[in-house]
Amino acid sequence: MLVSQIKAARRSTSVPWRLSNKEAFMERTDLIARYRRFLKRRNYSVHTVKNYINILGHFSAWLQIPIERATSKETDAYIDHLLRRRKKPKTINCHFGCIHAFYDYLIEDEGMHLANPVKKNYRLRLPRPLPKHLRDAQVAALFKEINNARDRAMFMLMLRCGLRVEEVARLTTAAIEYRSRQLYVFNGKGSKDRVVYLSEDAKSAIDEYMKKRRWSKENRVFLVQKGPLKGKPISVRGIQKRIEHYAGRAGIEVSCHHLRHTMATQLLNADADLVTIQDLLGHSRITTTQCYCRVSNLKVQRDYYKAIYVVLQRTQPIRDDGFEWDKKGIMENRI
Repeated sequence: MLVSQIKAARRSTSVPWRLSNKEAFMERTDLIARYRRFLKRRNYSVHTVKNYINILGHFSAWLQIPIERATSKETDAYIDHLLRRRKKPKTINCHFGCIHAFYDYLIEDEGMHLANPVKKNYRLRLPRPLPKHLRDAQVAALFKEINNARDRAMFMLMLRCGLRVEEVARLTTAAIEYRSRQLYVFNGKGSKDRVVYLSEDAKSAIDEYMKKRRWSKENRVFLVQKGPLKGKPISVRGIQKRIEHYAGRAGIEVSCHHLRHTMATQLLNADADLVTIQDLLGHSRITTTQCYCRVSNLKVQRDYYKAIYVVLQRTQPIRDDGFEWDKKGIMENRI
């Protein structure tokens, strides 16, 4: 249904339509255009504004009535539509959080007399999958395949510093402090700034790349190396394609975010404090960081044996055959 409506929209508007740039289509809807300006005035990040407008574009393209006339009947049908398209619950929740905020804007800022068709705090129940991380052998296999200095530096920053792929793409030369081996992440997720630290191998990878990197007026660190966009900043999708390339060659399943998960799990296994890991990853809530406790099997194993040793010193080991040891080491029947 969405495809046919988009095709109809192409024929009915003079605005040039490009599937890769839906903002041209959004300009047809004055309400959405005003909402975009509203988000910018509220200092939302470029990524957030783009994501919100993209979601509203999908919703308005699917909707067969003016967007301000939608009711809970339409939003329920939109849920069914997203589920049929096999969208994940987290994606659907993101859609409805955005749509709810948009209708709040229509009511409070545009002064429209309507009811918000999306219930406040509407959420689909989310599964709690364990964060995926790489084993040491998988990390070695992956980096064995990376023979490009730029790519090695990019992925080393994710593995050792916990940078998100968007943060790697936006990294500037001024953000790297070589002498103190610090790296400044500006305007990260949630518009937060933070400081991370360069391990020896991460610093070596950056140094090696910067020696080979040609001078450029671009202040972004990582640039496209081939093709018509040579010398321009590499995109998020460009970085993701590189990890997919190396993962295929190594024969393992890995994404950029898996490297970040791996860094967190390795630090936790090395007894790093949870608050320290939270700061390095840039998490707003400690509960987000705590999910790594569920996968840090090595730390759990160590803590268990350390604690159970103390327990066994205070109590007697119990055997499954109905006997227990007394203080003199003589078995007694406890049944």
